[in-house]
Amino acid sequence: MNFGLATVANQAVLVREGRYVPLAHWGEERALLALLSDWGNILPQITSWAADSATFENSADFDAAEIDLPYRPGQVFCTGANYKKHVVGLIMGDPSMRTAEHENISEEERRKLVEEKMDQRAQSLPFCFIKLPSCAIGARDEVILPSNVEKPDWELELGVVIGKRTHRVAEDEVMDHVAGFTVVNDVTAREHIFRKDGSAIGADWLSGKCFPTFLPFGPMIVPRDQVADPYDLNIRLSVNGKVYQNESTADMMASIERQIAFLSDRVVLEPGDVICTGSPYGNGSAFGVFLKPGDVMEGEITGLGTQRNRCVAEGDGAAG
Repeated sequence: MNFGLATVANQAVLVREGRYVPLAHWGEERALLALLSDWGNILPQITSWAADSATFENSADFDAAEIDLPYRPGQVFCTGANYKKHVVGLIMGDPSMRTAEHENISEEERRKLVEEKMDQRAQSLPFCFIKLPSCAIGARDEVILPSNVEKPDWELELGVVIGKRTHRVAEDEVMDHVAGFTVVNDVTAREHIFRKDGSAIGADWLSGKCFPTFLPFGPMIVPRDQVADPYDLNIRLSVNGKVYQNESTADMMASIERQIAFLSDRVVLEPGDVICTGSPYGNGSAFGVFLKPGDVMEGEITGLGTQRNRCVAEGDGAAG
């Protein structure tokens, strides 16, 4: 039995094997974010409801439902450059991602240099940045492509949902603070991250990551104990039916435990906060392909559900 929590037609619902039942069926009227704030108490109850096979036999089809944004997270953190193959592909495929040391050398020398840097990074502190909660949309909502973005790109990732206040927590204890896992797509304005106008003092994460609708989130939150091994999940994303990302979370360099421990040493994590744990190889920059109006992204992670987001030009759609 695998189950998760979602929001359908503005109601918190329990999802099991592709069917869903509103939590109101069992007398629970709270929204999903409120449940996460009471996670330690509510999880045993939710688990017992999920075992109610008879109720799910006559329940509704989740994929055909009006699936909403699960909830608006308070904080969203992203771990950058966390999959070795992904970063190597970015730098090899997109000249705008390169620094001076990558220039005037052969492709073979450049790849070797990048791979050596990734080996060093795997032993260092995670690199995290902030994405605005206002970016978040649901798993069926439209992604609006801004008129001032030339290279909108996808980055399907494993998301971690915090279930307990977390501050200065050691690596071997942080998983006790995780409510569950989800699917997130860290949509990126690729050309805006590293500015060339002479005014930048570092990566411009605001311009590169924070446009409205640039974080499809969901469709559901799957409790931690329902995911046997978060390092053995397949991340798969296609655009218009063509598969681009098809990689394992095993390629993650900084573990989930390291990421949360690092963040909790810097900030206070609260229930409902989301950590995007990094994108595996296969984003558009690796192929010289970027999103355009009419494209449909379909992304899924083993056991966590499927996103299906259509892209529209700014002015042609509405934010979720």
